[in-house]
Amino acid sequence: MTSLQWERDGRDWPQRDASRFVQAGGLRWHVQQMGQGPVVLLLHGTGASTHSWRGLMPLLARQFTVVAMDLPGHAFTDTPPSAQLSLTGMARLIAALVEVLAIEVELVVGHSAGAAIGARMLLDGQLAPRALVSINGAFFPLGGVAGLLFPPVARLMAATPFASRLFARSAADRRAVEKLIQGTGSTLDAHGIELYGRLVRDPQHAAGALGMMAQWDLRPMARDLTRLTTPLALLVGANDRAVPPGDAQRVRALLPAATPSTLDVLAGAGHLVHEERPAEVMTRLLASVTGLAPSPLWGGLG
Repeated sequence: MTSLQWERDGRDWPQRDASRFVQAGGLRWHVQQMGQGPVVLLLHGTGASTHSWRGLMPLLARQFTVVAMDLPGHAFTDTPPSAQLSLTGMARLIAALVEVLAIEVELVVGHSAGAAIGARMLLDGQLAPRALVSINGAFFPLGGVAGLLFPPVARLMAATPFASRLFARSAADRRAVEKLIQGTGSTLDAHGIELYGRLVRDPQHAAGALGMMAQWDLRPMARDLTRLTTPLALLVGANDRAVPPGDAQRVRALLPAATPSTLDVLAGAGHLVHEERPAEVMTRLLASVTGLAPSPLWGGLG
């Protein structure tokens, strides 16, 4: 198995025309940018890539300048040393990329782990947007037995030679990829499944995702959310099987009383709701943002 190569594997990548490669923080990043207007920064979740925004990004680009990247160790972006795959490490690397891009981020939209990264950047003063939108945000460690076993197993796999290749090989069967997607509570079309198949069959991408999971520590997040002052919109798929939908209520309960927040539940949607129903997510996202953070910047949105 060989690693993803842009010249070969990126020839038909979603939104290829919006892609470029940028050096920042010691990494070569795959970045996509489109549209005009206030800058929206999109942060995908563990194991995904810019392809995750293929439906939502063009809709946002009608009214915003939209910037997305493959996270470190994912798809076409370089993999940093393992310690930098942690939550704080990822936040610092993305902050370095934002600085090189010379953009003023007005809105952060994060999916799953991407929402936690966005929150970390806000809490650490690396970004100061007008609002943060969380799509099935993963703000808390896994509960129960899974929470006890998963981090050590991920660390073991990340540290074991050839583990990523074995993982990638096990996902070579399309049915295995379909099962992974079904396990999130979402239903994707054939193209969406094929794109995830390309990613999980790549040993380097698998190693990046495993390394991220091995380094992830969300335990401080519950404490730190008590000082988040940025308005927060929580979009939740009621059928999410990866992040318990009830976690969104826990997040709101931790926020300072003065921090505006909204919670919008999408019936029948799973963890990948932004891929399943991008038009609906766009409508609800705009409604949440205009309600949370009224601003001339959002004038005429909708």
